[in-house]
Amino acid sequence: MAYPESIEQTQLHHLRELLGVVLQSNFFQQSKLRNCGVDGNLDSLETFFHCCPFTTKDELSVDQTSSPPYGTNLTYSPDRYTRFCRTSGTTGQSLVWLDRHEDWQWMLHNWEIVFHEAGVTTSDRAIFPFSFGPFLGFWAAFEAAQHLGALSIPAGGMGSLQRLQLLMQQRATVLCATPTYAIRLAEAAKEHDINLNKSQIRKIIVAGEPGGSIPEIRQRIEELWPDSQVFDHHGMTEVGPVTFQTSDEPDLLHIIHASYLAEVLDPKTQQPVPEGETGELILTTLGRFGSPLLRYRTNDLVRPVMTPRGMALQGGILGRIDDMVIIRGVNLHPAAVDATLRKIPDIAEYQVHIDTTSALTEIHIDIEPSPSAPPNLAEQTEAALRSQFLLRIPVNVVPENALPRFELKAKRWNKVT
Repeated sequence: MAYPESIEQTQLHHLRELLGVVLQSNFFQQSKLRNCGVDGNLDSLETFFHCCPFTTKDELSVDQTSSPPYGTNLTYSPDRYTRFCRTSGTTGQSLVWLDRHEDWQWMLHNWEIVFHEAGVTTSDRAIFPFSFGPFLGFWAAFEAAQHLGALSIPAGGMGSLQRLQLLMQQRATVLCATPTYAIRLAEAAKEHDINLNKSQIRKIIVAGEPGGSIPEIRQRIEELWPDSQVFDHHGMTEVGPVTFQTSDEPDLLHIIHASYLAEVLDPKTQQPVPEGETGELILTTLGRFGSPLLRYRTNDLVRPVMTPRGMALQGGILGRIDDMVIIRGVNLHPAAVDATLRKIPDIAEYQVHIDTTSALTEIHIDIEPSPSAPPNLAEQTEAALRSQFLLRIPVNVVPENALPRFELKAKRWNKVT
């Protein structure tokens, strides 16, 4: 899958510059690249792909455990770093990440691209309804909106009702949240008789979990927030903001190619997948000199397509390699189950339970009904799941407000092993 020549030349230039710096003093990268033929005189991207080893999260975790508190993937002395972030730990041990001022500016520039492509301008008022913990996305998005010139409204340390009141009072025009919390805020508005038809929200930028690129979820959010348009985005603490969406191509996540070198490989063969096929996204950070990642295995499953702007991801992040479960020979990804359940508006919330304690892995789903749900909601849901997956999945209806609500990444899949 060939990139436009201009993109390849830009990426090779940035990659040479990065390697020339980090190989002088970054112990982690020096150890990995010793004698593999990758240095600042790299002749082509093809040589880099062929010779450079992968980096994995487990590898980073071991490095930080054995060389606390930050590990050895630091190009400069610790006193050069000004930003501390930490991964959520939802897929393993939490990782600590440090950034210099220069690298943080690179991060903000990438987030500004996300906002710019969504049409956010200096006349917008952006609200951020989440608690500002150590996760990179919160701070980078908030500060990038400020850099862009939009009025940035922090809404941490509040309940959903307080956030809705602030959103309405300040006439916010941009909402930044996870897909789950965008839906939850709208449900809270209904519970408290807040009419979102009077809201000024016109753009909803979502990230943190699959959803913004799933048509069923995107449609539900836009129906709950009248006159709004959803824009998906994805990134990771380890790599930063990676993709953006445009208003005319809602099913594509475009990679920021000047900042990231992207590959999509078959997880088993480690060979490039054909255009339109599913593979694992591999990323190299081209501008994060202080704590770089080379050929990082993200575990994210994507479907690459080529556009005039370079590689894009059809349908966004389709799921994670380690999230898939096999039930009686059927592969189930959380995003696919979520899309099916979101088609049923009377499901207010749900939880999936996977039991691997017996010889055959079993599954059942608890659903929480909306106040107007019909009495046969469980049967209706089972029929929808059977039609989509050709698999009988038992569904139980639980009382209203029995299931947890999520401000950050939703944790709806529970495994018993």
